[in-house]
Amino acid sequence: MVVNKKKVFVLGLDSIPPELLFDRWLDQLPNLKRLISNSVYGEMESTIPAITCPAWMSMMTSVNPGRLGIYGFRNRSSYDYDGLSFVNSRAVKFNTVWDVLSKIGKKAVVIGVPMTYPPQPLNGCMVTCFMTPDTKSEYTYPPELKNEVEAVTNGYMLDVDEFRSDNKDNILKAIYEMTEKRFRLTRHFMRSKEWDFFMMVEMGPDRIHHAFWKYFDENHPKYTPGSKYQNAILDYYKYLDKEIGETIGLLSEDTMIIIVSDHGAKKMVGGICINEWLIQNGYMKLVQYPSESTPFNKLVVDWENTKVWGEGGYYGRIFMNVKGREPKGVIAQSHYEHFRNELIKKLEDLRDENGKSINTKVFKPEDIYSECNGIPPDLIVYYGNLDWRSIGSVGTKTIWASENDTGPDDANHSQYGIFIMQDSRKQPGMQRKGVTIYDIAPTILNYMGVKAPDDMEGKII
Repeated sequence: MVVNKKKVFVLGLDSIPPELLFDRWLDQLPNLKRLISNSVYGEMESTIPAITCPAWMSMMTSVNPGRLGIYGFRNRSSYDYDGLSFVNSRAVKFNTVWDVLSKIGKKAVVIGVPMTYPPQPLNGCMVTCFMTPDTKSEYTYPPELKNEVEAVTNGYMLDVDEFRSDNKDNILKAIYEMTEKRFRLTRHFMRSKEWDFFMMVEMGPDRIHHAFWKYFDENHPKYTPGSKYQNAILDYYKYLDKEIGETIGLLSEDTMIIIVSDHGAKKMVGGICINEWLIQNGYMKLVQYPSESTPFNKLVVDWENTKVWGEGGYYGRIFMNVKGREPKGVIAQSHYEHFRNELIKKLEDLRDENGKSINTKVFKPEDIYSECNGIPPDLIVYYGNLDWRSIGSVGTKTIWASENDTGPDDANHSQYGIFIMQDSRKQPGMQRKGVTIYDIAPTILNYMGVKAPDDMEGKII
């Protein structure tokens, strides 16, 4: 196949939902509206779980979380009870788009894509993501690039500290500052580096959704009418639109532009305290029930009398204590499937405080992934189909929570993000259905005249 000279520019906006961008605010976002008028665009189905990590890596490898062996930010590294460990770039055993391109001599620039820390070599340059401990760490490739990054941005920002807190003024200020620095660096690299593929991910939308959703959404249980933050998210979208306009204005005619989000966002109705539920249903026993709300990893669990435990997060993970698998397993392997089905039935019947079903969806990993590497959870749970989050801590004696146990949080993730794709032909805008997160990588490679690896799962858009 003849390798062509075409370029691709990917702008990732973490957590942008189609309902806000396309349905609600597009008329107030002139640059995005203009781009969409000549693009193929629409909602894009995310991974299960619909969460930053593994979603961005599934997008860039076109490989599902089961094959990646990455089921969330934290994963089991063994079958004991030591809790979960954080993943990083070393956990990714499949080639990303920039790996494929680097191998054939194409130049890549990668900024802020989740799960790129610690930085791995590529033919080009990389600035890692918000999962980097801090800017004292080695967060660029090559390492000496760091001086340039710090100089251009006047002190680079990887993330917003404590975006789950009540200090809303500080959070808002930090989100704008981080976004401004990232776009400034992006435009500097667009002009000064040689590249065929360029990708930048901005985390600001995710942070602002979690911190400010209740101020604009009249249907949010904690909706605060007339707040000074009422337009915080819309104003930030307008600011993003301005930055996007300036950035894509630098691109040449033959550059394909792709704007994507890894998942969507929606109001958070509440939380289900999964371990409280397990205790109340006789599936878990503690040596001593705590006198105040306590994170799961600080509890003393009576493992010999515990069948199941759960983890908190935007989605739930259920782990079963299986004989011959876990050190003090109690569920016989021959009874595993029957027991798991019983759990699914009960979880799907979860109700709110008023006895109304919340429409929970439960997945067996082997049903949704082509294979399961690493140690998958026994069940993945979307409480209230992602209207509710999973709360892992114990001590409230109730299974319902109105607040997240890791700090104030207004939004949960949703299953559909967005994609906007404009190639050099600039056809009239057309909404496309049925696009998944796995389709992005093969589409990029195809446009650049590069054959996608056979193990990529997506199709060319």
